[in-house]
Amino acid sequence: MSDSLAPESPTVRAFDATVARVDGRSVVLDETYFYPEGGGQPADRGVLGGVDVEHVRSEADGTVVHDLAADPDFGVGDEVTGVVDDDFRTYCMRAHTASHVLYGAGRRIFDDLGYGGFDISAEKVRVDFETSTEVDDGALVELERLVNRAVWDSREVSWEEIPVSEARERGEIAFNVKTEEGVFSESDTVRVVSIDGWDWAACGGTHVSNTVEIGPVEVLGRSNPGEGLTRVEFAVGASAIDRRAAVRTSAYEAARALGTNLDGLGESAATAAAAREELESELADLKSEVLRARLDDFETVERDGLTWRVGAVSGFDANEVGDAAKEARDGADVLVAVGESDAPFVVVASAGDAAAGDVVAEVTDEFGGGGGGGPTFAQGGGLGAPADEVLAYLCD
Repeated sequence: MSDSLAPESPTVRAFDATVARVDGRSVVLDETYFYPEGGGQPADRGVLGGVDVEHVRSEADGTVVHDLAADPDFGVGDEVTGVVDDDFRTYCMRAHTASHVLYGAGRRIFDDLGYGGFDISAEKVRVDFETSTEVDDGALVELERLVNRAVWDSREVSWEEIPVSEARERGEIAFNVKTEEGVFSESDTVRVVSIDGWDWAACGGTHVSNTVEIGPVEVLGRSNPGEGLTRVEFAVGASAIDRRAAVRTSAYEAARALGTNLDGLGESAATAAAAREELESELADLKSEVLRARLDDFETVERDGLTWRVGAVSGFDANEVGDAAKEARDGADVLVAVGESDAPFVVVASAGDAAAGDVVAEVTDEFGGGGGGGPTFAQGGGLGAPADEVLAYLCD
């Protein structure tokens, strides 16, 4: 029984081995080329002795266990054939090597770079960078450019076991703090994967032998999974091609809508955004003027020896009305605006002789809802009566 031979011989897809242990559907071989889940790389798929392999895992001592989808018809001492799923292994090799190329690109544009995590899924791959550099849109574009250039340059990929003492002295070797934790303390040597002139990393995964085998890489986006970390997600191979086609289609549609071509898309989009911002500002000014005019037309009534201006408004929310009411009270002691909507609201602006909060409390006590405020401004919502009924009550 031994560790998986897959990292050292990643191109092996079929092999014969002797069964060393069977425990139900869990099988251990004297040697295996199946890769067990670990280090951010998923377990291989495939067939063992004619039975589908459901999962592959490592025990604490490194023994590789194959969990089968059904009970095996072979036993200890039997020779069986293992077949690793070629498509999935090849994808994982490309994706894993691409993550190293991406980190190498990060070395060239980020400060204080550290390796904070890694994972491969069927749709995308992610790398977590530890860096003080802001990873903005421009950085994502440069990462993608550098990665695909390194793929195009056909850089050799190799791996070797080196003494831990040597690894400690080589500052260029990246260690994934999540997946390679304890690597120094548990072994006299460490496996280093090197991409010629580009990247060096402690890694136990399977890789291609040349970056050109990776194929196209498309950066998908970024997020922040934790303090000090920036997660960059990307697609590799077929999924990258599909993603790139989708993005290009969207770009063509946007260019057509803006009456330009792809080269002029950025400038046209910026111009359209500026025009929209200007129109939105003009619209806001017009709405403010309309609202102020409506507030100026409110009925003036005498109540409790004070001058009140009361009325209803529609088409505006409570916050918009509130902002305008503070400026529209003019010579009145109290201004009350009731919003006409499915859930009427009330806004009160006061000089202070009649506390605005008390007026809102009076209205909500009578018609339901809730709200609050201070002596000069308050508002409430969720009134259980239409605006005209609330106004009639206030003017009574």
